[in-house]
Amino acid sequence: MTQLFALHSAYGLATAAAAIDEGVFDGGGPRILVPFNSARVPETTRGIDELPNLAPLRARFDRIESLDALLTPLHPSSWEPSNGELLVLRRLLIRAWRLDDDLELCVQSPQVAPARTLLSLFPDARLTIIGDGLMTYSPIRVALPRTVVERIGRVVYADVVPGIEPLVFAEAGAARVPVAAGSFGHVLAETAASDPELDALADRTPTALVLGQYLAALGLVALAEEIAMQAEMVDRAAGWAPGRIVFKPHPAAPPQLVEALRERALSHGMEFAVYDGPESAELVAERLDAVGVVAGFSTALPTVQALSGRPIAAAGTAAVLRRLAPYENSNRVPATIVDALTRPASPYRETGRLQLLVDAVGYAMQPVIAAHLRPRAEELLRTISATERERYFAAKRLAELRLPGAPREGLARRMLRSAGGVGRVEELRLTVAGARKRAARAWKVMRGR
Repeated sequence: MTQLFALHSAYGLATAAAAIDEGVFDGGGPRILVPFNSARVPETTRGIDELPNLAPLRARFDRIESLDALLTPLHPSSWEPSNGELLVLRRLLIRAWRLDDDLELCVQSPQVAPARTLLSLFPDARLTIIGDGLMTYSPIRVALPRTVVERIGRVVYADVVPGIEPLVFAEAGAARVPVAAGSFGHVLAETAASDPELDALADRTPTALVLGQYLAALGLVALAEEIAMQAEMVDRAAGWAPGRIVFKPHPAAPPQLVEALRERALSHGMEFAVYDGPESAELVAERLDAVGVVAGFSTALPTVQALSGRPIAAAGTAAVLRRLAPYENSNRVPATIVDALTRPASPYRETGRLQLLVDAVGYAMQPVIAAHLRPRAEELLRTISATERERYFAAKRLAELRLPGAPREGLARRMLRSAGGVGRVEELRLTVAGARKRAARAWKVMRGR
């Protein structure tokens, strides 16, 4: 059996490599890596097939067939051939990639091209979803064709939130296959490279690591608000009494953000340094032996905690949860998980309770796709306080889904609310009109007409 891995992120590649090490993909046939660069401007970034530090991970595959090289100058996310082209493309790819009839297709981000296109190109392939951080814990955000969903046999993911099962394709009965945090950590360690900038910081100074996410780029907050959130991260880090703050910024972070954080760290009497090298946040925390890591809702937070047990903290998660729009925004579950893990005196530290929260939020996000989770949502909402409901669930959403804790509807809203496809006012009008017609017919019968 040939196993074809269509991957675009270092995290996804590390997950697949760790799963291979654990024997998850022992199929006996060749393993083919089909990397692609999903960045908005691929020419300005290096894909997973080019980054030198990922070479040990790529070595787990028998062959590499670059999708970018095949599609250029077309962007991979724009690869959406018509149905009439699929058969021809399938024949061409089978020949070009030397595929056999027995194929397992392993993809990230199946809801969008190019992964979604590959799912359609190979209609007889068995399908496996490779997790990509905390996004895996969300339900799929678009309904895929039944011919695709029914072929998804398993979801392989790094178990960085131990005991919590991802929601993606749970409705299809796909098996959950967790990759142990230890295996994932060993794979990440293989990607470490010699980095003089990081070596200079690894001088045993007690250090807290602060991560930037550039939330302003997502339209979630204004730049001034993001600067305030990152300053709060420095304040949270100061609680661990480090001698230094190391800030790992988002590549698009503006200079004024860095300067604002420098001033905040100095005001606490701490040194301040910036690391903008290629190493992952998890490896930076390890190399610096960080006393703790602070971020917004980065996947790195639970990963660091799962791999090394280091303290983690977050800032701005409550504000992010309020502002994510629409409610089904795919960042909602990641933000929910990080918020629940890092809140002081969080009521969701126990695994079963956190799973219930994830299930309830997942249902509220995708009530059609995740319809099987409605009883779980009702169970949680009946047992939490109004403050907790307001933190994770929009009142409008609760009302739309008629879930426990929804605000009481006024008379006007009850009259306008849909019932059987029409509003109540329209339903009343149709009822009156029908009664008039029946009365008119009865009158004609009585008069012998």
